[in-house]
Amino acid sequence: MLKDSFYHITSSDHTDGNFTVAFEFDSDHAIFSGHFPGQPIVPGACMLQIVKEVLAKALGTPVQLKKADNLKFIAPVDPRMAGDTELKISYKNLETGIQVNAQLNVNGVTCFKMQGIFSS
Repeated sequence: MLKDSFYHITSSDHTDGNFTVAFEFDSDHAIFSGHFPGQPIVPGACMLQIVKEVLAKALGTPVQLKKADNLKFIAPVDPRMAGDTELKISYKNLETGIQVNAQLNVNGVTCFKMQGIFSS
């Protein structure tokens, strides 16, 4: 049976312009059977999707990525080994959209960073 999401948030903290969430991956989700069989890795596009979904939750409105200035996939994420997973997002509203800096840390290791502009 497929679940709706391949991750779920376990805690969150939202202060002015900053949003931090802890979450867990569902290592049995179907997405991991194809990426890659027997050695699952969280797809980079999924990391970006998590940023989008968490930002939308923080702002209380749907968002769309307009521009990605800097995407860095630093280390692979094995969902079976991702015990302490945290996403930190800082954002501010500009005339051109919402400027975002995000960082995904797994077990104390930075695995993904991005800078971009989203629209709401």
